[in-house]
Amino acid sequence: MTVHTLLRPRAVQELPARLSRSAAATGSAHTMRTEEVVDWLAELARSHHFKVERVPLGELEGWSFEPGTGNIVHHSGRFFSVEGLSADISGPGPIQRWRQPIINQPEVGILGILAKEFDGVLHFLLQAKMEPGNRNILQLSPTVQATRSNYSRVHEGSGVKYLEHFVESGSGRILADSLQSEHGAWFFRKANRNMLVETDAEIPLEDDFCWLTLGQIGALLRLDNVVNMDTRTVISCFPMSAPEAGALRPDTELLSWFTSERARHDVRISLTPLAGIDSWERDGGVLARPDGRYFRVVGVGVQAGNREVTGWQQPLFEPTGLGVTAFLHRRIDGVPHLLVNAKVEAGFLDTVELAPTVQAAPGNWAHLTSEERPPFLDLVLAAGPDRIRYEALHSEEGGRFLNAESRYLFVEVDDSDEAGALIPRPGYQWVTVEQLNSLTAHGRYVNVQARTLLACINSRAVRL
Repeated sequence: MTVHTLLRPRAVQELPARLSRSAAATGSAHTMRTEEVVDWLAELARSHHFKVERVPLGELEGWSFEPGTGNIVHHSGRFFSVEGLSADISGPGPIQRWRQPIINQPEVGILGILAKEFDGVLHFLLQAKMEPGNRNILQLSPTVQATRSNYSRVHEGSGVKYLEHFVESGSGRILADSLQSEHGAWFFRKANRNMLVETDAEIPLEDDFCWLTLGQIGALLRLDNVVNMDTRTVISCFPMSAPEAGALRPDTELLSWFTSERARHDVRISLTPLAGIDSWERDGGVLARPDGRYFRVVGVGVQAGNREVTGWQQPLFEPTGLGVTAFLHRRIDGVPHLLVNAKVEAGFLDTVELAPTVQAAPGNWAHLTSEERPPFLDLVLAAGPDRIRYEALHSEEGGRFLNAESRYLFVEVDDSDEAGALIPRPGYQWVTVEQLNSLTAHGRYVNVQARTLLACINSRAVRL
């Protein structure tokens, strides 16, 4: 007798193996050679008309300072606004209370990568996307990278290509889908939907798009400023493998530690009128601190021949120095572990997310003593080539930040280092790669900087 069941497997068992095969593939007949991608991006940059020039905040077309609050708002009431934020955070560190500008963009966008199998290997459709904040203008972005305002065409521009694969039911098989936070220092409770969708349909290849294997993307992640932040965060959510045999902290113990970290911090965050924040001044058409630290709010005018709208103006956040973002890592009984930091950022919805060991702009801390600077920052800055397993410059969100770059690193430690101690200092914990990867299936566990470094592991840009 045939028994029929409505039950299906809770997970796609063969998917990690398929992703691993793609990560091992250095190219195919359906891709350009990896070494040609950078030249392709440069040729597109020459063939399209791109221009970004600074515009005083008070002269931005379509934007204005709101009467009463001083918030920077768009005339449509959509896209985003720049408002003030008041933060009062109890805990270690020399700075526990401050006010700052922050981007308030409550709508959820889509970051989606379309996958298709060619000759038994998964390929991923990426686009050469212009973003005004990128230092080199064009970088490889997901198939779809759009805010709700953009894909609902508030800007009255052209439609978003391939959008139907991510918003229409039945248009493909969803392999990964989770809401992930954005930069907690500069966004107020911002999240995007990170999606991987596989299709069996014939996909016409539009201009400025290309198919690449995961291994090719990994090779490109070893280069500076080629793969954009949004592609990196989606790749970090790829379900790469099942849990390994063991970890220093079992999953339940790890989650209990993380819950304790969230519970022990007393965090009071509120939006406040931009006009009322102290220690920030409007001068010369920008909003900045007199001491020149952290970041400034600037305006730009943009011309882009290959975007849905070919010209616009907007505010951007411009950091005042290069960031340093690093995982310390070591092997414990032969299994690679990463040292994560349960980090409080004012813009997080849930107070704390798992961050890299070090996430800081050194110039902002140079005036403080070594005891007051972020833990392990000096160790990472002093690390020699024998300790550095990976290093590259990557741009942050080029649609909202101007020239925002971080030096991303993996730095190896061992038993002889205080930093390698099995019982780390409060707020830090050793986790396996697989534990961190499994948490990206859920929202607001792993912050965007940690997800960039995780993407480097998933794509085999680095092997620990």
